[in-house]
Amino acid sequence: MLKLIILLCVFLLFPVHIKADRQVNPNQTYSYIQMKHDLVKLAKTYNLPLIKIGESEFGRDLLAVKVGEGQHSILLNGSHHGREWLTTNVLMNMVEEYAAAYQQGNSIGGYSTGILDTVSIWFVPMVNPDGVMIQQKGIEQLPFLMQEVYIDMNQGESDFKRWKANGLGIDLNRQYPAGWESIKGDQPSAAYSHYKGQEPLQAKEARALARFTKKKNPLITASYHTSGHELYWYYYNKLLNLHRDFRLVNHISKVTGYKVSYPSFNAVGGGYSDWFIQEFQRPAITLELSYLVKETSPPLSAFQEEWKRNRAIGLLIADEAIKFFINSEK
Repeated sequence: MLKLIILLCVFLLFPVHIKADRQVNPNQTYSYIQMKHDLVKLAKTYNLPLIKIGESEFGRDLLAVKVGEGQHSILLNGSHHGREWLTTNVLMNMVEEYAAAYQQGNSIGGYSTGILDTVSIWFVPMVNPDGVMIQQKGIEQLPFLMQEVYIDMNQGESDFKRWKANGLGIDLNRQYPAGWESIKGDQPSAAYSHYKGQEPLQAKEARALARFTKKKNPLITASYHTSGHELYWYYYNKLLNLHRDFRLVNHISKVTGYKVSYPSFNAVGGGYSDWFIQEFQRPAITLELSYLVKETSPPLSAFQEEWKRNRAIGLLIADEAIKFFINSEK
């Protein structure tokens, strides 16, 4: 009886905070099936809006989830490229941590999740599920007659670890209208990388994300890619916007430790961020996770470091959106 009283006193004086079971395990090779399963659970657990914004070329759902109640929004996306699925790990972990913190009224990295009462965050964690599947699992699950076609697109290689394109061999981050016509160094036909397609927004995935972006009209967008610890922010930004946009990327650089890419007069174009800057005249950031790796996915061992660098970035961007676009109107 005495022991029970002592234990009760210890519990009252030093309460144990039991962490709820996590839905997302980011320390794994994150597949489309796992992502969809986890998003459904997260939506149910935290009462999050989860919507289908389109389908991939192979019929996989393109999913978007929202954290926050703000009428305004920002948009974060990942895995435009098949071999860059580590970006999905980061975004899925962000969805869960932000949703839990918002529900409990907690802060993350010095940022109050109350920010999300004003500016919500839409996440599209995997823009290219077909490409991710090919990169992670190869082509053995495809019909035999199709396998030779994919080996040709992969320049004769049977190892698909370098695959960037979507399921039809189109590089999704060369599919957006901004500067599409002037893209150079492109593959002439469907390939594992660098084929821009026959016309802008030809690929279902790029078309769906562009349509969703126009519908939600976000104040700022951020696209996660790999690799190189670098930040891209410029695509012929209007002179009046340069100070604003550079302030944002410089702030992100200080938090992540990533290098800021300075404006280039020969910007390639065709990317989602390029298109958003041109279409909306608002900031768009491309974040390259991980130390530089060659034509493959970064190792899972890189996740923890990248998560530490990016944990608060969604809230940081939402906070900057309030300062740029909402407070300035008051």
